[in-house]
Amino acid sequence: MDVTGGVVQGAVRHGLRMWRGIPFAAPPVGELRFRKPFPVVPWQGVRDASEFGDVPMQDRKGQFVGVDGTSSMSEDCLTVNVIAPLAPSATPRPVMVWIYGGAYSAGSGRQMNLQGEGLARDGDLIFVNFNYRLGALGYLDFTRFSTPGRPIESNLGLRDQAAALEWVRDNIAVFGGDPDNVTLFGESAGGNAVTTLMTVPSARGLFARAIAQSPPADAVYDKQLTTVWAQDFVELLSSVVDDSSTESTSPEDAAELLFSAAAEELVLATTVMQRRMPDSEPGTIALCPVIDGDYLPERPIDAFDNGRAHPVPLIIGTNDREGSLFTGRLDILASTPPRIRAIFAKTKKKARKRLKLLYPGLPAKRPAADFAGDYSFWYPSIRVAERHADFAPVHMYRFDLAPRLLRWIGLDATHGIELFAVFDRASGLLGRGIGVFGGYRAFARTGERMRANWLRFAHNGTVDPAWPLYTARKRNTLIIDDADRVESDPRKEKRLAWQEFVPHV
Repeated sequence: MDVTGGVVQGAVRHGLRMWRGIPFAAPPVGELRFRKPFPVVPWQGVRDASEFGDVPMQDRKGQFVGVDGTSSMSEDCLTVNVIAPLAPSATPRPVMVWIYGGAYSAGSGRQMNLQGEGLARDGDLIFVNFNYRLGALGYLDFTRFSTPGRPIESNLGLRDQAAALEWVRDNIAVFGGDPDNVTLFGESAGGNAVTTLMTVPSARGLFARAIAQSPPADAVYDKQLTTVWAQDFVELLSSVVDDSSTESTSPEDAAELLFSAAAEELVLATTVMQRRMPDSEPGTIALCPVIDGDYLPERPIDAFDNGRAHPVPLIIGTNDREGSLFTGRLDILASTPPRIRAIFAKTKKKARKRLKLLYPGLPAKRPAADFAGDYSFWYPSIRVAERHADFAPVHMYRFDLAPRLLRWIGLDATHGIELFAVFDRASGLLGRGIGVFGGYRAFARTGERMRANWLRFAHNGTVDPAWPLYTARKRNTLIIDDADRVESDPRKEKRLAWQEFVPHV
């Protein structure tokens, strides 16, 4: 295949054609660290595209598990992977582009075994995923330390994602895909990427429709906050590398430290910062896109509100109990008494009192988890859906099904469980494991229906006729369960209470 940069040779595996590790931008190393993605560096001859490229820098022992202990890791990670059916097609195939989650600190385009193969095979389409920069290398805003000699740009991970979509636009036709029929989808941080890219002006036209699964859609902050976080990070990094020269943190000194530090030191400082954030800044996530007034000119929810988001059809939704997963190692949400008090301090007494009544027993463990999950995932998704519905078709869902084991241990239909359905992982070892005490067959059947809707949407923008559009007036929501059903404005009382709340900075 002749693509941007040169010729690539893939492989045939599992009855599919695959190309892996294709560069979609120049390696962001050396002077290009903390810079926007630059054009691909051409190569000579035929490039072997049978194996994945290096995964983005991340902490293998951090809060989120995104990469195994054997995968090669480096800053030179901006590569894309393509899966296509083996048989040729008389017409270009639809394209689904996946953005992985992991709190913008973990994950890669190779993290899920067999990811996308079922969608490509069953849906007769092209599946694409890619790497983007994580942690401090991709999601902290160091522009305050930019100097003429060492320029630094903002929103690096977000720019990587857009650059990958530009690569798809320019190259997917040679793989048999239709560049005008691209569905962008992602989960968690990947869902945040989807809703954010829908409001990035330069991303207009790069995808025809979108699916946002469990997006923390409001986890996008202004420079007033991100500038402080950048300063905090530089001080952390200085202690990690034992460099006292940055005590003054002049732009020149800070830039020198950021560019000279080893990638592993940046990762370590990121982990320390990430562990501190839930208590130092409850309800926020330091690794996030930033409203820089340029690449991302405004808060995404404001863009949705005013019709400035790209008017593409959207599927958006969350799971029944998003917050139940975030305990122990994953303890990042506003689910402890001090964090909940900090959240409530942001709103008026009347709204605070009304909301407390809807989470009886707060701050006990179960209501606290539900409060935190609704704060971070559910209500922001509602806001995106109701506002975007004035300008484009929107379908809203809630995934409720959980095998018996997950209910016994108190997780229920928690964050990420729908990935087993979307990617047909119920038949895998872990999928069968969580269904060992019952519910496996129901989960597998539910997954088939969910995938059918996702694939139908990717082909032509439609879903099952029994799933009506979501509007601010009717609020029809597909409840994905053992037997799917449609409910109008589920959890209405909670929605109205959150509506009076000030949910984010």
